[in-house]
Amino acid sequence: MDQLTASQPARPVILCLSKAGLAIARRLAEVIDADIHGHAVRCPDAPHHFGKATPHIADLFCSGRPVIGICAAGILIRAVAPHLRHKGTDAPVIAVAESGNVAVPLVGGHHGAITLARQVADAVGASLAITTAGDDRWGIPLDEPPAGWRLANQAAAQRVMPQLLAGDGAFIDGDCLDGLNEWFDRVPRGNAVSLTVTRRQRTPGESELVYCPQDVMLGVGCARGCQPDEMIDLVMQELTRADINAASIAGVFSVDLKADEPALHALAAMLDVPLRIFDRETLAAEAPRLASPSAVVEEEIGIPGVAEAAALAAAGPDGKLIHKKVKSANATMALALAPAPVDEPALAGRKPGRVMLIGIGPGQAEWRTPEASQMILGADELVGYDLYIDLLGAVAAHIPRRDFKLGEEEARCRYALEAAAAGKDVAVICSGDAGIYAMGALVYELLDRDEADGGVSDAARRVQVVSAPGISALQAAAARSGAILGHDFCAISLSDLLTPWEAIEKRIHAAGAGDFVVAFYNPVSKRRRTQLAAAREILMQYRSGDVPVILASSLGRPDEKIQYRTLGGLDIDEVDMLTTVMVGASSSKRLDLGRGSAVYTPRGYAKHLDAPQGKKQDETEADT
Repeated sequence: MDQLTASQPARPVILCLSKAGLAIARRLAEVIDADIHGHAVRCPDAPHHFGKATPHIADLFCSGRPVIGICAAGILIRAVAPHLRHKGTDAPVIAVAESGNVAVPLVGGHHGAITLARQVADAVGASLAITTAGDDRWGIPLDEPPAGWRLANQAAAQRVMPQLLAGDGAFIDGDCLDGLNEWFDRVPRGNAVSLTVTRRQRTPGESELVYCPQDVMLGVGCARGCQPDEMIDLVMQELTRADINAASIAGVFSVDLKADEPALHALAAMLDVPLRIFDRETLAAEAPRLASPSAVVEEEIGIPGVAEAAALAAAGPDGKLIHKKVKSANATMALALAPAPVDEPALAGRKPGRVMLIGIGPGQAEWRTPEASQMILGADELVGYDLYIDLLGAVAAHIPRRDFKLGEEEARCRYALEAAAAGKDVAVICSGDAGIYAMGALVYELLDRDEADGGVSDAARRVQVVSAPGISALQAAAARSGAILGHDFCAISLSDLLTPWEAIEKRIHAAGAGDFVVAFYNPVSKRRRTQLAAAREILMQYRSGDVPVILASSLGRPDEKIQYRTLGGLDIDEVDMLTTVMVGASSSKRLDLGRGSAVYTPRGYAKHLDAPQGKKQDETEADT
């Protein structure tokens, strides 16, 4: 499915490790809209708690949340250093002395850290230590223009800024200069570099930065299944004809019936702007302002146009059409100009709904992928079994949640899809991996049915579905116990709630006949105590009772337990609902070393290892 594109602005976290730090955090929270996370032992009165500081800070940072740490800078640096990616995308990290007298933006100066650090310093009366040259000299980050404006050639800032700092100032000009005149006040005038403000297309010079107002609204429509390349080619062609810089596009806008069209999402991703949609009633109200109404479109979806109507609705009542509808074989586009630049939160329309299937592994932050953390951060609502949501801890405590009990899986997925249909980004939280014995399959099963056939509404079937992989129980069990999955394997659920036992028996026989390593999920429950014993007896028809068995429970959690048994010696009473049972193949071996036991399944390298030395050399050279 589609990859994750943009997420909502991240809410900062004020992190404190002492009572003194908590007092400062509370002062900050009165001014800055942020969550307070305190050490569970040292700050018991904090609203949200964490245990170990380093992994918690790393998890916040990887999630994209700005961190204001009231602690030594070294703690923050060591926590985030392994996770630094790029100065343009790294989340802000700000160190504040526990005395409250100094604030230092450490990371994320190109992603809002300087602005946030100024707010922090003003709130607590701290001295602000800025080390980025432009901010230090002029008080503004020239590569981070005000909201509603965009630096068209962002990559050039790294080259042009040193020229400006070393030269005699900047030549500032352009047809949209009025909007940034005040912002440029502190920049010395000269000829070292050029700073140009325009919405027109322009090829920047070697020593030039081009700033564009984001006040152009791009309305689009398309036939079902329009190819992304066709849509993108049409838009870029017409931007050239209209002499509009792509950096001036504030957003892509269309009708809600097209919310699931890949071409629209691809276009928004290419332009790096939000996609927003309108209902047909809103677009119908724009009919008097259309330059190119279409009887065909009106007959098909009940409104006289999409592209022009969406552009005008986005530009507002005082906006105007500046580029009439143009069409290709399957796509349409139009441009409207808003009275002023528009920042993303103020864009008209609603975002297309999105269901995010998120596997959190066993729940601990260290085993959760950065992508999963970012999706959680971008969610408007968390949906899932309450235990799984609880495992996210303080990182997600600020996000609204909808808890469901075990046995309410269908209701859980229906709710997520219908909430997404209303424009929410909904995170479906699953333990392990969402696509392995979890909610992923059920979501797609509901999408595969019409509403009259037990599925979901038409609007819900148009939502975007994205997925973040998680560490599954079988992966965790294998990693903790050696390399039992070193050769062919399969996974079988022993729960007969949804699958007839006769079908499960056939699969166990097939796994036995194929000599697969078998990972048994849902081996027992309070009422199911016979299936695992039956599975053991079936497998013993195909392999020795001496093959190793691993009982892995509560993986990645404080009460993690790994036990080594044999198939013949497997005691069903040792297994509970939290256990994953891994049964080795006939070739699997248990290895007992001084540091403990391990189970591995050879893949056939013995042929090479046992070969005469000369033959080994010949084989190596042949492979090379």
